[in-house]
Order: sequence, then structure tokens, then C-alpha cells
Amino acid sequence: MSRSVKKLLIIGLVWPEPTSSAAGTRMIQLVDLFLNKNYEITFASAASKSDFSYDFTQTPVIEQQIRLNDESFNSFLKTLSPEIVMFDRFMVEEQYGWRVQQECPDALRILDTEDLHFLRSARQQSDKKQTEINLFSDTAKREMASILRCDLSLIISEVEMDILKNQFKVDPSLIYYLSFLEEEINQQVIEKWIPFEDRADFVFIGNFLHEPNWNTVQVLKTRIWPLLRKRLPNTNLNIFGSYASQKVLQLDNKNEKFLIKGRAANAKETIAKHRILLAPIQFGAGAKGKFIDAMQVGTPSITTSVGAEAMKGDLDWNGSIENDLELFIEEAVKLYQDKNSWQVAQQNGIQIINQRYSAKHFADPFIQEVERLFSGLTTHRQNNFFGQILNHHTTQSTRYMSLWIEEKNKK
Repeated sequence: MSRSVKKLLIIGLVWPEPTSSAAGTRMIQLVDLFLNKNYEITFASAASKSDFSYDFTQTPVIEQQIRLNDESFNSFLKTLSPEIVMFDRFMVEEQYGWRVQQECPDALRILDTEDLHFLRSARQQSDKKQTEINLFSDTAKREMASILRCDLSLIISEVEMDILKNQFKVDPSLIYYLSFLEEEINQQVIEKWIPFEDRADFVFIGNFLHEPNWNTVQVLKTRIWPLLRKRLPNTNLNIFGSYASQKVLQLDNKNEKFLIKGRAANAKETIAKHRILLAPIQFGAGAKGKFIDAMQVGTPSITTSVGAEAMKGDLDWNGSIENDLELFIEEAVKLYQDKNSWQVAQQNGIQIINQRYSAKHFADPFIQEVERLFSGLTTHRQNNFFGQILNHHTTQSTRYMSLWIEEKNKK
């Protein structure tokens, strides 16, 4: 692809909310990456904006409200004529992919998975029913079909890359590992961190529309905090998160020092005031933005193997990884009271961010891969014949379902 081709359309499931979720942060990081490489970006979504939607008006990004199951999207595509289209999660590719294929057949199609939904769902069902994990679900069929239909899918976890390659036999040329894209932690940043003595209490933070976060708060409330509070009676556990429903709010108990605080105005600043982040995550997928935020502000964390999955590589965690909840509590007490251990954990976090999540390690290679694919798109698609088959049949079936809905909406 020549450098003159710079038009990117991103179709969002929602308007990004970086203050609400890691998915929102991830999307803005991708937008910034392409902006820095001088791409012209249009961000389109059929969703309604919220008070917390990212303000693109302060950037060169063009906003476009679109309609689902509506031919006006086809007209919009024809006018814009993007060279690259990025789908925000597989559901969006299902809804708009066939229209993109019809109107812009030569556009490079990229799927940003955020995390593998079928993996998170399978783990959730396994935890709920106490059964073996079954990855081969209907959700997996839908998500895998979306991956195969696209020219490239972005995967945020090396564990997910391994599952796709080895269990689902996905061609490596169709998937690309792209981590969170973070600023490195330098000495100037470290000097601004709040010291051990000036911090107090435990914290958890997470978007409550995300089921693993709600489950984690229940584990903290019923299994962790009753025992941990007895060991450290002068501490609070502060729970922050956007979109807290009544079932979350009713867990607030001042006598137990289990405090539901609601949305944090700034996640990093909120985490920075606390001594430890507690996150006994029982199921989920992808990489967890809360740990990235914690490392960025020097707050050690205690989590499970699922929580820390694929995040630290061969490095030491910035705290402890414990699946046994009794040992989890022991580690929390030790780390809360032992300044030396706490500072070692802090240093581990610096290493993880700088070695595994530095944007400068990932930005140029990713853009080079995008341009390489675009310049050889015909050959790339011929090598992905199963993707061609799926595109052919999906274009027929999804197209007619969507057109039926479109006609129904006109009545």
C-alpha cells in the first residue's frame, strides 16, 4: 500500500468510553496509532452516545452516526470509499461485513476482537456449572467465522493466539498479536508516585456491564473480605466501577468497610491512592486493563492465574498470583504491611509495562504488516479460501436477513 492511501473506517459497537472500560481505552490507543501514521479516520457507530463517550471533536477523527440494517450505510460506504475497514468486535463484522464486502471489495478488513468472547463465555459457563471448559460453542462458531472472513484479526493475548493456532488451527497469517499500547514508565513518572506511607486501603475497579467484574466483586464480598478485614481491621475495601446496578450498590456496607464508590472520574488517579489492587478474577479472557493502570501508577496487585493470564510473560508479577483464596488473603496481608515486598512488586510492574506493553515496540511493525497485507491482498485472500467460502455464503444469508429487517422497518 502506498503511503498516499490513508483512509480508515472504524465501525464501533459503541462509542468508545476509555474512562469506563479497557475496551474503550484499547480503541482509543488504536485510533491514536493510526493518527500518528497520518491515516484519515472516520469512526462510525449505530449506538447512542453517553456522557462518557470519547470526545473526537478535539481530534482529526470524523464522527459518523450510522443505522443498523439500513441501506443508508451502503451509500455512506460508497461516498467514503475507505481503503481499510476495522470492525470493533465480531458482532459488528456480522452486521456490517457483507455490506463492506459488497460496496468496498478491495478494502482491507480488520477485526479487533478486544478479547475472544467465546473463551470468556466458555470459562464463565464452566465456573457457573463447575464443568470442564467447552470452547466449541455456537459463540465460538460465530466468532471464528468472523475471524476467517476478515483479512486480519487483532488478538490482545498470547494465550488467545495459542488457542487460535493450536486448537482451532487458524492460519497465523490471519491473526496478529497486538498488546495494549502504553507509554513507558520513566524516572519522572516514578518520582510522582504516591509513596507507601501515604497510601491506604484496598481497591477494586471494573466496568459492571462486564460479567467477570461483577463476579469478582461477589467473591470479594463473600469469600475474601470477611476474612481479610479481621486481619486488617483498620482498612477499607473501595469498589469502583462504571454502570453499577442496584445489585452492586446494595453490597455497600460501611460497618464492614466494604464501600461501593461507583464510577471513578480517573481510574489511574483513583488506583494510585490505594496501597493494593485486589482482583480475584474467576473467569475472563484477554488482557486486563485494570492491571495496566495499576502498574502505571505503582500500585501492586493480587489476582488469580486467569486475571494475570498472558500479561507478565516470563517476568515476575507486580504482587502475587494466587488461586487458593486462603493464600490470596495471606499475600494481601503481607503485601499490605511489608514495604520492602511492596516496593519489589512495584519494580516488577515497571518491567512488565516497559518490556511487554511499550507502544514503541508494537506501532511500526503493526503498520508495516497492515501495509504489507494491503499490497498483496489478492494473494492473501486466495490463501484464505475458507474465508472466501464463508464470505460467499454469509453475503447471501446475512444479506437477505438484513434486507428483510430493512424492509420490515419501512412498514
